[in-house]
Amino acid sequence: MAWRTSSIASFVVTTLVLLATISDAQLSSKFYESTCPNALSTIRTVIRTAVSKERRMAASLIRLHFHDCFVQGCDASILLDDSSSIESEKTAPQNFNSVRGFNVIDQAKTEVEKVCPGVVSCADIVAVAARDASFAVGGPSWTVKLGRRDSTTASKIEATNDLPRFTDDVDILISRFNKKGLTARDMVTLSGN
Repeated sequence: MAWRTSSIASFVVTTLVLLATISDAQLSSKFYESTCPNALSTIRTVIRTAVSKERRMAASLIRLHFHDCFVQGCDASILLDDSSSIESEKTAPQNFNSVRGFNVIDQAKTEVEKVCPGVVSCADIVAVAARDASFAVGGPSWTVKLGRRDSTTASKIEATNDLPRFTDDVDILISRFNKKGLTARDMVTLSGN
């Protein structure tokens, strides 16, 4: 049983890394090494604190990252609120009253801004938060490639059309994942089944 859990966890990590790297080929794990060397430790501290207060937050942060990457790529577009020019992805049926952890990402961003203002993207914070949340609850860790840029647009329509729904039948679910370059096996693994 332990090998199965470990195998599934490794597969989930591989799939998340694949989703995260599809959007930009010029990423580097050392992106902030000279511009903000304490960025990763600052994010890690916030995530560990949040997960220690509420263990379920780890899964929420991983899910937040997945929902961000599934729509427009890993660009933090899921964090954008409604405005005169943006219809937020937060209000898509699959996200509304479902995806959470925004406050933890906001707190991580606030702390990182104290250390090095205007340097670290929210997109990178979301990606690092997912990794650190996994590790905080005894799950796997992985190298996060950094250097993503934050989106200035969001797409509620794309979120509504692309994100899996609990009412989707198997064929529709497989189709949604196939459109993102993922297999039926990836879908089952990411669903936690």
